[in-house]
Amino acid sequence: MFWLIIFVEKNGAYEANILGVGFAEAKVGVNKPELLPREFTPVIDVAGFLSDGQEKRLIQEISDIEKNTGFKLRVLAQNYPDTPGLAIKDFWQVDDRTIVFVADPTFGNILNFNIGDSVDLDIPRSFWSRLAGKYGNMFYWKEKGEDASIEAAVMAISNCLREPVGPNNCSEVK
Repeated sequence: MFWLIIFVEKNGAYEANILGVGFAEAKVGVNKPELLPREFTPVIDVAGFLSDGQEKRLIQEISDIEKNTGFKLRVLAQNYPDTPGLAIKDFWQVDDRTIVFVADPTFGNILNFNIGDSVDLDIPRSFWSRLAGKYGNMFYWKEKGEDASIEAAVMAISNCLREPVGPNNCSEVK
């Protein structure tokens, strides 16, 4: 709990109104390795947003990204709390060249990213917020679908990672 103090003017004098405000319950970390697939895959769709065809196309695109750039993109589609959560770190062997993309509509914007340190050196931080703003906002994914948001984001990341590193790389979300 914290206290909110509001000053209100009454007849030229200020009166302090003190309100106790409680914090909303925070989301608790989840670790459910039983939700992981038996075999390795860079795309885990616990939420069922993607068709089999979409998942295969994304896996191919992610494989091409890794081959051509050395960066690892991993996609987790979930509806909190139905998620493998922390178990993905070991499953995917997340390192400083890994982008973990979590698609979860629970919090409004469906696109969330955890970026490895080496990725952070090559891609401007503003790219991730622009990407989330363009394809992750609630208006976009409610109109086009969660699958469209995920596919558009993967393609935008792919385009960005293939751009030459420089002062203007990834300046547009394509």
